Amino acid sequence: VVPYISSEEDKIESEPCKILGGFDGSQFIEAPMNISAHANRVPVLDGHTITCSLKFKKKATVEEVEAALTGFRSEIQDLKLPSAPASLINVRTEADRPQPRLDRMAGDGMCVSVGRVRECPVFGIRLVLVVHNTIMGAAGNAILNAELAKVKNLLP
Repeated sequence: VVPYISSEEDKIESEPCKILGGFDGSQFIEAPMNISAHANRVPVLDGHTITCSLKFKKKATVEEVEAALTGFRSEIQDLKLPSAPASLINVRTEADRPQPRLDRMAGDGMCVSVGRVRECPVFGIRLVLVVHNTIMGAAGNAILNAELAKVKNLLP
């Protein structure tokens, strides 16, 4: 286990605010949230595993969080883009899931698997996520963004 990866924690703390933010027509607006990250490198074939503790403005139950994650939809699904999975979030209810070897290829590697959603005595909710680091994390998202740009006539 490598307990430090240069700039990884900074990216984990800033990128979700950009991704979950919005665009007002002239500038990007980051989502108003705080993230405290720790990153450790553990050798696996593919996949990132993320453990999260979440605090919401309003207390949420495990069932409400699972339902919100299961019901999440994105414009890319509605547009039926070729690389878009049927569901962007795959909620696992087994106690020992998600796992990189078993869940990284959900949605052909374009889906985030979430599991171990449970109460957290400090923040409210805690959970575990697994995502394919090269398919969803890099190449796949680039392809998906290009497909979206084409459908929206943003390409020359």
